[in-house]
Amino acid sequence: MARRHAHSEEPEINITPMLDIVFIMLIFFIVTTSFTQETGAIIIRPQAEQAVALLHGTILIGIRPNDEIWMAKREIDLRDVRQMVERARAENPEGGVVIIADRGSRIGMVTQVMDQVRLAGVHDISISAEKTE
Repeated sequence: MARRHAHSEEPEINITPMLDIVFIMLIFFIVTTSFTQETGAIIIRPQAEQAVALLHGTILIGIRPNDEIWMAKREIDLRDVRQMVERARAENPEGGVVIIADRGSRIGMVTQVMDQVRLAGVHDISISAEKTE
C-alpha cells in the first residue's frame, strides 16, 4: 500500500492588521503634536528659585542684551511683534507667550514687547528663567 504524505502548510501570522493600527497611531501622534518654534537667538536666561516648566505649546520671543528681538529663528522689529504673535496665535490658539529675555536686556524693551503681545490679544504671558540649583 502506498502511503500518503500529508502536505501541511506552515502556519503564518497575518501582520496586516497590526501595520494598519501602527500607521493609524502614527498619524494620530503627528496630528496631535504641538511644535514649539525656538527663538533662534543665543540668550543667557536669569536664574530664579521658583522657575516652573510650562506644559502647553508656547510662542517664544527672545530679547538679546542689545535690544534685538528674535522670533521664529529670525530677528524682527518691535513693530512686527504684534503681527507675528497674531499669526502664531492663529496657528496655536491654546499657546501662551513666553518672553525669553537675556539677563542683560533692558526692562524697558521687555515691557514694550509685553505691550505688543497684549495688543495682539494674548494675556497669558510668562518670562523665562532658569531654575537655580
